Amino acid sequence: MTDDKLQEVEVKLHTPDLAAVTKALEEAGAVLLKPRVFERNLRYDSGDGWLMAAGIVLRLRRDEAVKLTYKAGGSIERGIVSRFEAEVAVSDFDTMDLILRRLGYRVGLVYEKYRTTYELLGAEVVLDELPYGNFTEIEGDAATIERVVAMLGLGRCRRMTGSYTDIFLSLRERLELDVEDCTFDEFVGVDVARIRLL
Repeated sequence: MTDDKLQEVEVKLHTPDLAAVTKALEEAGAVLLKPRVFERNLRYDSGDGWLMAAGIVLRLRRDEAVKLTYKAGGSIERGIVSRFEAEVAVSDFDTMDLILRRLGYRVGLVYEKYRTTYELLGAEVVLDELPYGNFTEIEGDAATIERVVAMLGLGRCRRMTGSYTDIFLSLRERLELDVEDCTFDEFVGVDVARIRLL
């Protein structure tokens, strides 16, 4: 498989009102691919912190399946992020975590979210609920992404070029949040209403 077939091209939009996005998707004839599911993600780093500093993602995710993902740093054009992504299904979350730790990686961050997945015009549209806010990600080629953004009426939404990890770490520092990881348990008692990404 060639690198060009492993390019992830997506836009991440800050969309606090996911009910409105869901309604727009339904009216546009989007197909529900996967109902709302809980995800737990472990993002790994090297001992010296090089991976996260370089924007490289090494992630182990568990939802209905378990996947190990590598993402390289990418390029950004008009808020659309393009980067190399390789992902493989693994059979056992705990054993894969053990292997990565034995190889010298450490968990740099745990983050959780709920995700609902749709398809529209050949693009994948996901609605993500994180402890600190709601987002819509659209993955496809750049032209299709722009068509879907317009069709859903999301043209005025802020395009977030950072990862969910980047956004969390920035918010944690800026708002001096007393949380270690980006989990729903950690955010119990945090006034999420005061968090402004815009």
